[in-house]
Amino acid sequence: MGARATETTRELESTSIKYQIGGHAEKMWQRLKGILRCLVKQLEKGDINVVDLKKNIEYAASVLEAVYIDETRKLLDTEDELSDIQSDSVPLEVRDWLASTFTREMGIVKRRPEEKPKFRSIVHAVQAGIFVERMYRRTSSMVGLAYPAEVIVTFKIPVPNLISFAEALEVGYSKYKNPYHNLIHAADVTQTVHYIMIHTGIMHWLTELEILAMIFAAAVHDYEHTGTTNNFHIQTRSDVAILYNDRSVLENHHVSAAYRLMQEEEMNILANLTKDDWRELRSLVIEMVLSTDMSGHFQQIKTMRHTLQQTEGVDKAKAMSLILHAADISHPAKSWELHYRWTMALMEEFFRQGDKEAALGLQFSPLCDRKSTLVAQSQIGFIDFIVEPTFSLLTDSMEKIVMPLIEEASKSESPAFGTPSQNSLGAVSNAEAQRRPSFKSTSDGGTHTENSLATVDLTSFKDNLMKIIQANKERWKELAVEEELVKNVGEQEKDQSRNSTDAQLQEETTRIQNESSQGSDGTTCPPRSIVLQVVSFDTPLSDESNSEKCTNSDPNQKDLTDAQQETQNTDPLNGEPKHCKKSEDSVKATEKEALIQN
Repeated sequence: MGARATETTRELESTSIKYQIGGHAEKMWQRLKGILRCLVKQLEKGDINVVDLKKNIEYAASVLEAVYIDETRKLLDTEDELSDIQSDSVPLEVRDWLASTFTREMGIVKRRPEEKPKFRSIVHAVQAGIFVERMYRRTSSMVGLAYPAEVIVTFKIPVPNLISFAEALEVGYSKYKNPYHNLIHAADVTQTVHYIMIHTGIMHWLTELEILAMIFAAAVHDYEHTGTTNNFHIQTRSDVAILYNDRSVLENHHVSAAYRLMQEEEMNILANLTKDDWRELRSLVIEMVLSTDMSGHFQQIKTMRHTLQQTEGVDKAKAMSLILHAADISHPAKSWELHYRWTMALMEEFFRQGDKEAALGLQFSPLCDRKSTLVAQSQIGFIDFIVEPTFSLLTDSMEKIVMPLIEEASKSESPAFGTPSQNSLGAVSNAEAQRRPSFKSTSDGGTHTENSLATVDLTSFKDNLMKIIQANKERWKELAVEEELVKNVGEQEKDQSRNSTDAQLQEETTRIQNESSQGSDGTTCPPRSIVLQVVSFDTPLSDESNSEKCTNSDPNQKDLTDAQQETQNTDPLNGEPKHCKKSEDSVKATEKEALIQN
């Protein structure tokens, strides 16, 4: 094998690792084209053997296949994901909400090809996880807050800048005084992302920069949220909807506004990153935050399911995006007290949007009408069709990524893994984990949390999540029964009230008709409505002409004059006759004329 061929092979191997770790598809295309041209020239010169040629062509084919899968996946239809929702057991309003919130017709943001772990050194994965252990080794105190020293050293984050940036985030999250999408939600999601990274062991798969990107994206993912949905912005043609062309309106704003903060020197927490690291982190953050657009939920789930069915590894950006998305909708996977409070806060935010829609003359968005929304039913649908599938996919993804790391660490007896007894999955049981000390001594006399692969128990992680989710769903089912009863009682009361109102109207109508046909002295009078209809067809007459008409006119005309006189003697406020003393002949004549005119 020639020297040039050997150099090409090494270049391919190093490029493959760089490609899979960095994920820069465009750069990889350029490199791949250059290498293929180089191979063609070597073939022309006869300077490469069959083994090297086969190896290089297989690698090129694998890259092309990965890109092909990624591109064709964009053409997949997401409508089949809604087939289970189209059930009579799901209330119409809940179906409308699920469909309008978690689907979209617009195109999918371009994704990077899947990562292939066979090109990735397990040693690198273990080394990447060592940083996380160092993070908790010791802390330094400044202005009353604790900062992990190793985090500051590793990322070179200026503490004053960090404080200024955090304060600005707090102001932005409080800008619209939202019941749900506020600074507490941001802190909750950030803590949940941290929890998932620790307890699934996924942190051992991520580099230091990727861990920073995860935490940063969680912290800014809803910055300056307006408390209204993307669809509300689109329908009202808001400035941000116009700016971002109706595409992931709020999510684009969250990222853009957060980075705009760091344009100020005193808030630039990423000032000491290299240009390459800054660009890679920004690319990851953008993709993760945009993935929190709920309208892309089903496409995101389908993409990850397809990835798990392949023999290749999982793309990092996609896995990180799934973690953030799961954390964003994670309150049904927490204790009932927390879950219920988050639900009520979210519903109040929906109702406030409904109030705005009503004021603007817009149709209510699903679940935004205070008077008709089925809260319990909506949560059951949310858990059944969104939360359970998401967390099931999350745990399956973590197993595919982390189990190989656990197995390799166990075989190599890596310090990151430790030496405790293991179960069949290579994880420590809950009982063993509880018996083991939570901290280890370090050479400097301090302690740090032992977040090694040996403490990872994916089975318990998944079981605990599903147990809590199911328990919360059962509570909502109980409340749904009460909710349905209240709804039925309300409808019955409305029907009874409607029937009572109709009966009252009928009774009042009958009473008025009876009063109109009975005079104060018992003499029958023509109904007022008929008399008024007769008068409305006549021209008013003067007293003189009236007297003359009464003497010389024919009987019919005289009857009209009598009717006008009756009207003049009627109380203008309530229409009751002041007196009704007519001769029997005149009354009969008036009734006859009234019937003719009517």
